[in-house]
Amino acid sequence: MASNGKKVKATKGINFPDRELNIPVLTDKDIDDLAFSKEAADVIGFSFVHNLDDVRHINQVMAEKVSEDQDKLATIKLETISGFENLINIIIEANRYRPTGIMIARGDLAVEVGYLRLSVVQEEILWFCEAAQIPVIWATQVLESLVKSGVPSRAEISDVSMGSRAECVMLNKGEHILEGINLLRSILADIDEHQFKKTPLMKQLNVANTIFE
Repeated sequence: MASNGKKVKATKGINFPDRELNIPVLTDKDIDDLAFSKEAADVIGFSFVHNLDDVRHINQVMAEKVSEDQDKLATIKLETISGFENLINIIIEANRYRPTGIMIARGDLAVEVGYLRLSVVQEEILWFCEAAQIPVIWATQVLESLVKSGVPSRAEISDVSMGSRAECVMLNKGEHILEGINLLRSILADIDEHQFKKTPLMKQLNVANTIFE
C-alpha cells in the first residue's frame, strides 16, 4: 500500500466508473452458494450485472441449479453505468425464463453515474420497470438516520415517498430497525392513497373539508 493510500474496510468496495472490467458476474463460490440459496431463499440476488452476456450466464446457472418447480425470484442489482445503459435488454433476457425483479442499488449507482445524475437515472429505471411490469426494490440508506440514531431527517421522509413507487423498500440494519419499519409502513400506507406508481389518484384532501367548513 502506498504511504498516502487508504485501507479498504470490510463490506466496502472500490468503483471504477471509467473502466470496463472483464470479471465474471458469478464466481465459483457464487455458483456453489446457489445450492443453499435455492432451498433457503425466496429471492436470489445478483450483483454488478453489466450486460446481456451476464444475464445469459445467470439464466444458464439458474437453469442448472434451480429447478423450474422452485418459484425463485431472480433479482438483478443495477449498480453500474453499463447495467443502466443495457437495462432494456437485461429486463427482456432476465425475465425470459423465470420471474425477475430489479434492485436500484443507489449507493454504487450514485458513484458510477454521479450524484447529480442519480435522480434522473433512478426515475428512468422506475419508468422502464413499470412499463415492463417488473417489480422494483428501492434500496440504499432508506431512513438510515432513523434506523441508526433513532431520529429521521426530513430528506429521508421525502425519499421514502419516492420509494413508494417501487414494490419493495429495503432498510439496512441498525439499533432502531423496528422504529424504521413502523415509520416506513405508516408513510407508505398514507402515500398509497394518493399515488400509484406514476399516477396521482386525486384523493379528496382533508384540507378541502376544513376550508369549506
